[in-house]
Amino acid sequence: MQNRISHSILFSLLVIAVCPLLVHAADITGTWKAEFDTQIGLQKYTFTFKQDGDKLTGKAVSDIEGEKNEVELQDVKLDGDTITFVEVMPFQDTDVQISYKGKISGDEIKFTRNVADFITEELVAKRDKAETPPAAQERPQSRPRFGREIVLGPDDKPAFPAAPEGFDKMREGIAHGKIETVEYDSKTVGNKRKMLVYTPPGYSTDKKYPVLYLLHGIGGDETEWYKNGAPQVILDNLYADKKIVPMIVVMPNGRAEPNDRAVGNIYAPEHVRAFENFEKDLLNDVIPFVESNYPVKTGRENRALAGLSMGGGQSLNFGLGNLDTFAWIGGFSSAPNTKSPEQLVPDPEAAKQKLKLLWFSCGDKDGLISISQGLHAYLKEKNVPHIWHVDSGGHEFSVWKNDLYLFSQLIFR
Repeated sequence: MQNRISHSILFSLLVIAVCPLLVHAADITGTWKAEFDTQIGLQKYTFTFKQDGDKLTGKAVSDIEGEKNEVELQDVKLDGDTITFVEVMPFQDTDVQISYKGKISGDEIKFTRNVADFITEELVAKRDKAETPPAAQERPQSRPRFGREIVLGPDDKPAFPAAPEGFDKMREGIAHGKIETVEYDSKTVGNKRKMLVYTPPGYSTDKKYPVLYLLHGIGGDETEWYKNGAPQVILDNLYADKKIVPMIVVMPNGRAEPNDRAVGNIYAPEHVRAFENFEKDLLNDVIPFVESNYPVKTGRENRALAGLSMGGGQSLNFGLGNLDTFAWIGGFSSAPNTKSPEQLVPDPEAAKQKLKLLWFSCGDKDGLISISQGLHAYLKEKNVPHIWHVDSGGHEFSVWKNDLYLFSQLIFR
């Protein structure tokens, strides 16, 4: 009898110990599709997974702004309802390591995606409809932007009407400004660097002008706005309509390192530090050069700082961190490099006293909107005046053009 009891207890203990190992892994075999925005463009992904016994393999076919690439996934592992793997994405002259961790729930996988240990994104992949039963096909398909679910609140709406049709198209019969490339000595970096400078229609060295410093995104350089955003066209049209104050616009390279081209692994730590290091270059080299070589008004009330994506984060970080230098600050679709609201505005009373304008904006289909939403909530709680503008669109130049159109009309008033 005693032996029977002992064996019964032993069997029970074995069942308890083994049960966790008997949990069935989720069904992952098949094709899964995701579409989301990133700082290097719109990405469409098709993941295909196959299971052969204990062996799990997968591949990813990506379409990034029309450029397609297919890779075999590495270290594919499935543990219960959690899948992990690594994608090696060729980017210009290097390979970027992208690690994924996904939670499987029926016909949906919610992924966390880490790009080179710098940018963390979230995306949702859904099983291909052709492989799902009819009931699953009827479920509404969301299209998360930048990989994150977007939740809009009552404050997340346009602060101004959108720009009129043709605002970014060159008009005949009006005066035009001039854009030139100039070189300056950067003591911060230790070599000569380039930037673009826009001077307005009717520019004269007999006048003095305020200056807008306009920053680019992580995959761009000093030419990104010029190539994609038509700033000279937008501003020329606004001047013709007498809607903006005459100003000089400086478009520097926000990557402060000797080779400041967007090549190699742009997410590598040294390149990330170069974006942070640009604060010194801007304050100690760019601004002194502009104020020594152009007829500009000096003082904080005559300087504005704005940018898109990574440059939006820089503008908020550097502008709010240097309120004795900038009184007009704008962040367009600010990226994850943006500091927390508490770091950006540690002294709300000082910000109230010094800021002439704090503007930040984002598209309503941009998964980065939560960054700006958090800043808005904090400033609203602290009663710091600001403009929070939600545009129609994703992480794209159609949004940023509209931001420039609106922001430029508000500054230096």
